[in-house]
Formats: sequence, structure tokens, C-alpha cells
Amino acid sequence: MATRAPATDGRRTAAAARRRVREQEIIAATRALFDQRGVRDAQIDDIARAVGINRAIVYRHFSGKEELFALTLVEYLDELREALEAAAPGAPPTERLTAIIGAFVEYGGTHPAFVDCAQTLMRRSGPELLDEISESALFRLGRAISSCLAVLIGVLEEGVARGDFRVANPTLLANTLYASGLGALQLARVGILVMEESPGVPTVGTISADQVRDYLVTSALALVGR
Repeated sequence: MATRAPATDGRRTAAAARRRVREQEIIAATRALFDQRGVRDAQIDDIARAVGINRAIVYRHFSGKEELFALTLVEYLDELREALEAAAPGAPPTERLTAIIGAFVEYGGTHPAFVDCAQTLMRRSGPELLDEISESALFRLGRAISSCLAVLIGVLEEGVARGDFRVANPTLLANTLYASGLGALQLARVGILVMEESPGVPTVGTISADQVRDYLVTSALALVGR
């Protein structure tokens, strides 16, 4: 004779579903504020107001501001991964590497809040992140970052297998290119180069996103032995 599941199980399932919906609403509101105002000007009160709740409810769903920002970054990273995967699929490794870097620069230029959010979290040490972000949120963030890096690592490994690239550690190089790429995107955003007009006399020049992209491509190709 079949037995019915306790009614409490249904209520728990419904409560969990409502919680997931509310979390997604909060993340979507955070993303919208990031895109409109930037990371620095996005406040918890503004996020709560956009969802129609009070700030206390935000903290029921997230351990703190850092965790909310980390999970918002996951959304950017998921979009970035799709852009990287769509960059010249099936092309030879050198061409694909160039296209991936171009897609990275284009995405970062279109979504400056992604750069801010990624750099904000990268300033934190591992122990600090473990103290401020739950294990589940860190797992989701790590998975999103590694999924992006996997696209780049795959191209580097293919290039090595074909004899096109000379890379001893594709994973290390992919991580290095990602970190340096974020810094270069910030440089493109500022658009200013500092230099010496003459010894001891500083001056500034300009730099464009296209120049940053070309520099990143040239640097990457040099690092893979091209």
C-alpha cells in the first residue's frame, strides 16, 4: 500500500522554491544597479528597495555584501563564458586564442561593472573570502571562473598538442592571462597612459580599447611561443 509523503515535505519544497526565486530577484536587482551605477555606488538599501523588501531580508538570503557581489559576478562570468565559447569555434589555436582575447575585451568594455566586481573580489585573500562568503557561494563562484578558464585552457592545450604553442602549464598561463586581462580592461576604461615627457617630467597620453586588445593578443602570442 502506497504511503503519502508528509505534508511538511511539500511545504519545505515550496519554501525552498520561493527562497530561490527571492535570491534570484535580489541578484538581478544587484546586477541592474551595477550596470547603472557601478559597483561602488550600489548599496544594500538600494538593492532591497528595488526588490521591494527591507535590507534585513537581503541578509537572510546572503551572508553579507561580499557574498551577494560574488554571486552577481557569477552571472557576468556565465555570460562571459558563452562569449568566449562563441569566439571562432573550430578555428586553429592561434586564431581562436586571438578571437577569445577579443571577446574578453569586448565583454569587459560593454560591462565595466564586471571588471569592478571581479577586481573587488580578487583583492581579498583566500582566508578573507572563506570568512565572508559561504562555501556554497564560493563553490558557485569557483565553478563560474573555472568554466571561463576551461575555454582558454582548452585552446592552449590544443595548441600544445598540435605543436603550435610551447606552454609548460596551460592552467597557470590561463589564470595569468585572466588576471592581467582584468587589469588591462581597467586601463582601457581609464584611457590614460602615464609616461615621462622628459626625465623626471611626467605626462599623460591616451589609450583605446583596441590598443589594449592588440597588446593583450601580442603578449599572449609571445607567451605561447608564437
